[in-house]
Amino acid sequence: MGYLAMIAGIFLGEYKLKNYIEKTKDFTKQEKYAGGKVIISKYHNTGACLNLGHKRQKLVALVSVLFTIGMAVVFLLSLTMKGNHAMKLGLSLLLGGAFSNTYDRLKRNYVVDYVSFQTPFKRLNSIIFNVSDFLIAIGAGITAITVILNPNI
Repeated sequence: MGYLAMIAGIFLGEYKLKNYIEKTKDFTKQEKYAGGKVIISKYHNTGACLNLGHKRQKLVALVSVLFTIGMAVVFLLSLTMKGNHAMKLGLSLLLGGAFSNTYDRLKRNYVVDYVSFQTPFKRLNSIIFNVSDFLIAIGAGITAITVILNPNI
């Protein structure tokens, strides 16, 4: 049950944070923290990662829904297995973020992004993220490493 609570907690936390960003932040203003290295702003991503497919929102939403359903099935199947805690953790992080971003795509028709970083890499500086993006990446990484190290899963 802890994994289901984690997924729900991630979704609800991001839901509240994204609603806060929507209500309180302006598209034209940036708030800088950590010596200007962390930037909070509001951005509506109408596509997928890096705004890819922004002109095909319905297709992006469909792919997002199908991916999320597929990962949910894998997660539910993993719950029937003893052990595999790392994989369950990875899938929980991934799903919490995926549910949040998929919800945005279906409900808002865009994903609320709000954090970027000032780095020595110009391309990275132009990317705006949300917490769900990080959790999807971390969860996918944990899951992939677990499967690679335990191919009999």
